[in-house]
Amino acid sequence: MEYRKFDNTYFLRIQRGEEILASLAALCETEQITLGTITGIGAVGEVTLGVFDRQQFAYQSQTYTGDFEIASCTGTVTTMEGKPYFHLHMVVGNPTLDVCHGGHLNRGVISLTGEFVLTALSGRVERKYSPEVGLNLFEFVD
Repeated sequence: MEYRKFDNTYFLRIQRGEEILASLAALCETEQITLGTITGIGAVGEVTLGVFDRQQFAYQSQTYTGDFEIASCTGTVTTMEGKPYFHLHMVVGNPTLDVCHGGHLNRGVISLTGEFVLTALSGRVERKYSPEVGLNLFEFVD
């Protein structure tokens, strides 16, 4: 991964074979980013996307392999137990195969290149598990 900072915005190029969430975590740890928004495009060769099953209180995930364009990746960076916490949703597709998949990003390996923009914000928002919802929700701290 390579990146450059412009004011409070980071432009990242995630390289072939690198995993998206691991690359974002490395950036956040290096630059001490605790709050921000993320967008991205590029191409993945392997991606695991999920949807939360409200009945079972668990993510149901599916892994896809092949040639996929990242049509959209968007979400937030917060912290949980002092570590970067990412909540990203991604849509990938291959128009030559007439397929499109979307959901919560669990894992994504770049196949060609990934172009991501992280806008860092001042402040901190923690995550806390909600047993009523079954998810790690925003917890606003002073």
